[in-house]
Amino acid sequence: MAKQKRIYGCTECGATFSKWAGQCPECQAWNSMVETVVDTTPTGGSPSRSSNWTGQQASVKTLAEVTTEEMPRQPSGSSELDRVLGGGLVAGSVVLIGGDPGIGKSTILLQTLCRLAQGMPALYVTGEESQQQVAMRARRLGLPEDQLKVMTETCIESIVATARQEQPRVMVVDSIQTIFTEQLQSAPGGVAQVRESAALLVRYAKQSGTAIFLVGHVTKEGSLAGPRVLEHMVDTVLYFEGEADGRYRMLRAVKNRFGAVNELGVFAMTDKGLKEVANPSAIFLSRYDAPIPGSVVMATWEGSRPMLVEVQALVDTSHLGNPRRVTLGLDQNRLAMLLAVLHRHGGVATYDQDVFVNVVGGVKVLETAADLALLAAVMSSLRNRPLPMDLMVFGELGLSGEIRPVPSGQERLKEAAKHGFTRAIVPKANAPKEAPKGMQVIAVTRLDQALAAIFE
Repeated sequence: MAKQKRIYGCTECGATFSKWAGQCPECQAWNSMVETVVDTTPTGGSPSRSSNWTGQQASVKTLAEVTTEEMPRQPSGSSELDRVLGGGLVAGSVVLIGGDPGIGKSTILLQTLCRLAQGMPALYVTGEESQQQVAMRARRLGLPEDQLKVMTETCIESIVATARQEQPRVMVVDSIQTIFTEQLQSAPGGVAQVRESAALLVRYAKQSGTAIFLVGHVTKEGSLAGPRVLEHMVDTVLYFEGEADGRYRMLRAVKNRFGAVNELGVFAMTDKGLKEVANPSAIFLSRYDAPIPGSVVMATWEGSRPMLVEVQALVDTSHLGNPRRVTLGLDQNRLAMLLAVLHRHGGVATYDQDVFVNVVGGVKVLETAADLALLAAVMSSLRNRPLPMDLMVFGELGLSGEIRPVPSGQERLKEAAKHGFTRAIVPKANAPKEAPKGMQVIAVTRLDQALAAIFE
């Protein structure tokens, strides 16, 4: 039998010790020692060291000899979830879902498993709720209950043993921070417990071909609790965005070995659970009866599709020594840089103004295509001049005042034309040879040209 030994390693410098200590003797870091288990069996006596996930002897091949057949996908029953997963569930994949408490992690997974259980074996493992609580939620949401199997357990050895007996094709573990292994003496939720439990689940998924969903807690900063290696071990990492008390939820893929990253799925929270939103641009464009200053629409690119969002700005005289720069849904450091470019190359100073910028609907715009729209909203608020409601703007702004092109300009224009926009100001390199029907496309190369076109 394999011999196991407990050691304690420092997460800062990597040094290992036989006993725990509050301070690492090597790097002097406090509370950095974590417990782990090592296998002391000689290499020759452990056949698993030379085998792959399937237990077979590992082989060496050239890339030309490896088959590249497309992995079959299992639809989850939700087109928005399938979009974020890259087209559906892949057998043997491990998906980690994180988000704030109450934002809908358990709800969306219970909905998904209840649908999938109608056509395949499924198992829902909960370490935070009782079976009665899970059943009550399913009945409240009106989900089919006759096929899904539920288990309340926190010991990873018992979970894997039950899974080998039940042989589900899809399984949920809610949550990984409540699971522990008997090989370690530390409390559940610790770095070592989370790492070892996740490693056993990943190995089981690869060996059996079971698709596994892991629910992960997040810290107050919004990142997944536990070791960073947890995100490296799994195949896909999904984050819920949006406010827990808001109506809409955004599910974003930040890592995906089977699809594109930064894909965004949009859901609406209802009394019957999370409902997919097929046309996100429509919900983020709740415009007004009349134009108002400080508001402009831009086309952002989320994963593999364009989406129209409204950018709002409020510029007001500051009574502080250091004017405030506040952003919601955008990078605050980039706002400060763009205001400097506006002063240098646009001749507009905001050093005595408070600037507040918001993306309506709680969407986080992570790309630089929002630069031109952001400055357009700032100028509109500063001059108190409303922009036309049929105007759409996008483009990246350089430090020398040039307007740079952005990816997928044609698709952004088509999305805007589909929603009734008749005028667009875009970088010259993104101007199409033939504009969409009913739309006037104005191509600009410099910031002063863009401001002149916007406020002509």
